[in-house]
This record gives sequence, structure tokens and C-alpha cells, in this order.
Amino acid sequence: MMSSTTTAATSVASVASVLALTLLAACGSMQPRYSQAMLPAAVQVPAGNRVAMETVGVGEITYQCSPRKDMAGQFEWVFVGPDARLNDRSGKQVGKYYGPPATWESMDGSRLTATQIAVAPNGTGNIPTQLVKANPATGRGAMSGVTYIQRVDTKGGVAPTTPCAADNVGAKQVVQYQADYIFYKAQVSTSTGSRNGSPY
Repeated sequence: MMSSTTTAATSVASVASVLALTLLAACGSMQPRYSQAMLPAAVQVPAGNRVAMETVGVGEITYQCSPRKDMAGQFEWVFVGPDARLNDRSGKQVGKYYGPPATWESMDGSRLTATQIAVAPNGTGNIPTQLVKANPATGRGAMSGVTYIQRVDTKGGVAPTTPCAADNVGAKQVVQYQADYIFYKAQVSTSTGSRNGSPY
């Protein structure tokens, strides 16, 4: 007959095994959220870059009623700039996104601007997905060495549907939006050689 000590030890070992398997499964599921293959070719990140940080931008975009540059007597809502929190996947703020000029800033003070490379539609009522090439960061921290930023999974943020005309030129309106911002850095070389391409 098994002693109480042996039974207790067996129970502890069983619990430890279950916990170990659970943690292993959890680690195995920690994959990047987006596959490059899921995204339009225009906004895919070039080979040789890896995901450095994934954030969720939650905030607002300001538009201003302005004359159209290409059509005299016509008016349109023009993008002025964003104002959003950058949160990690758990909802903790890790940075902010604001402008103009459009600037991504980490809570550690490092920040950067970027140049748009391409956009691709993401459904009615949503601003497009976007790929930008980062300019050199200022300050040392999370933004140092960032090469590209993808804006994906956009929700809202499009220009207002209210009239924009001569009688309200200069008026501003704010719209709510959300988007994931994925930050990339150059893929590092290892002892087995350089690893090219995205890890997606």
C-alpha cells in the first residue's frame, strides 16, 4: 500500500508536470500575430527584417476642411495628424503616436518619424493598411534601430462624412480609430550565418 508521503510526492509531481506542459504550450503559441502572406504585397516588409515590437494604437485622428489643391472651388477633409496611445498586447501603454509630423515615441523617450512607402485598402470605414520606412531615431531606446513600421488591422479613422464647403473652411473634426503598429529591425547575423526574411 502506498504511503501518504509517497502519494503527496506523486501528486506534486503530477501538478508540476501539468504546469510544465501548460507553460510549454503557452510558449509555443507566442507567435507573431500577422503572417506576411496575409497582407497585401505592397505593405509587406522586405526580407532581412524581424519583428521587434507589436503595439496597438488607440486614439484619434484630426481632419481639417480645406480647399482641394487640384480643383478650384472644391473642398475636402484633409488629414492633419494623429494622437494615440501605443499599448502592448496586455493593454499597458508603451508609447504614443502623434503629429504632425507623424511621430512614434516610446515611453523611454526614443522616437522617430518615417516615410510612407505604400498603402492598401482595408475595407469600408477603415483607414488603409500602411508600410513606412523609419527615419533614424532620436534618443536611445526601443525605437533605436527600427527600420520599418506596418499599420495593420485598422478600425475607423476615415475622414468625416459631414459636409466640407466654403462656409466651414478651416473647421476641424476628430474621429476615433484603432490600428496595430508592428515595428521591425534589421535581422541580426548568428554564428550559423545571416538569417534573412521575416520570421512570419
